[in-house]
Amino acid sequence: MSPARATAFDVLLRVEQEDSYASELLHASAYDNLSTRDHALTTELVMGVLRWRARLDDEIAAASSQPLSKLDPEILVALRLALYQFRYLDRIPKRAALNESVELVKQARKRSAASFVNAVLRKLAAVAAPVGEVAAIQPSSPEALAQGFAHPRWLVERWVEEFGMAAARAICEHDQKVPQTAIRLRSANADAELVREGITLSRGALLASARRVVDGDVTKTRAFNAGQVAIQDEASQLVAALASRNAKDGARILDCCAAPGGKTLAIADRNAQATITAVELHPHRARLLQRLVKAAHAAAAIQIVVADTRSLPTSIGFDRVLADVPCSGTGTLARNPEIKWRLRAEDLHDLQQRQTAILRSALGQVLPGGRVIYSTCSLEKEENEDVVEAILGENESFRLIDCRDELEQLRASGEVVWADLDSLVRGPYLRTIPGVHPCDGFFAAVLEKT
Repeated sequence: MSPARATAFDVLLRVEQEDSYASELLHASAYDNLSTRDHALTTELVMGVLRWRARLDDEIAAASSQPLSKLDPEILVALRLALYQFRYLDRIPKRAALNESVELVKQARKRSAASFVNAVLRKLAAVAAPVGEVAAIQPSSPEALAQGFAHPRWLVERWVEEFGMAAARAICEHDQKVPQTAIRLRSANADAELVREGITLSRGALLASARRVVDGDVTKTRAFNAGQVAIQDEASQLVAALASRNAKDGARILDCCAAPGGKTLAIADRNAQATITAVELHPHRARLLQRLVKAAHAAAAIQIVVADTRSLPTSIGFDRVLADVPCSGTGTLARNPEIKWRLRAEDLHDLQQRQTAILRSALGQVLPGGRVIYSTCSLEKEENEDVVEAILGENESFRLIDCRDELEQLRASGEVVWADLDSLVRGPYLRTIPGVHPCDGFFAAVLEKT
């Protein structure tokens, strides 16, 4: 049994049964014994199956004598795993993929289903389908776009209505590709150190302090393990830059929903004299944040508080407040494809209620003249503009700052290097779109207390 296929089967099953996130499981210590090659194949199999799940299921359903809803999770995962290899990995012999999926079913104590799995996969293997190629998909409608790029139709229809057909296609196409790793340089010599360690880099697309990894594993380098670089999407880095702009020396900064801590650390690096209060609701995530902060040796003083942002145990007042709220995550589907299959349209209302409560609380923490930066990694209007506009409608002591002006200032200082600033804004808001921009989809609003 291939260690990569066995691990991929285990991870996919946990994603299916436990609502776990694949990206977190793939970096869990339980799989540290995998070789670099096996870990790479495991990642390819897991993320590939999750990205293309709908198309895989359509084929399996056509070849199966039983409805997919009647199949045990172990059976369905094994079928998806083999079919993904048939259709998208031309270097893996179909016989090997088929036989190992049958064996996985047996090892999962579903031996009675082995003959069924074998029969379905033999039928699918006999179909001379070309290896999947994203560029060859030419959809002409939202329905065809959703089917071709394996996305829920309701999501694609929303994006076509909100952003137009061309942008919706760009989003879907981006979601189906492996996203390039972006890093943030935390020391002056980090760039050169990574190159000496065999990492090939290109310049950041949005920010001067960012780099993109062209080749090599950054996590295996001394520079990474010494905390000289941080893996962070450029749109996330840009939000941290907005939150930090013009913060005075000694500023008091509140990060309302801090874990996993990427923006907390980025803000700390930009404001060495600041005092930062990082709030996290869940104790286990707060512990992970604590370890990150300790390992990073940030110059700013960072205090971690376990609390619900909606009822903070403090009234000292802050100069800057970042409310990077829990959201649907539809701007990060290239990294978290399982979100596509979990999210429901009705979930957006519940998320909006929580986001509105967090932003309302955040506004109560800021001093006169201070700013609140509200952000999400969602593409959905309910979680973005609608939240901000509802809050502004009930609170006249805040004004909305035009993010275009903020980006102009960041470009004038040499921090922002993206040429087309107009494409980064929608009205007064920051708005990055996956595929249109080379990064995750982020939204940000800047509110200033008058």
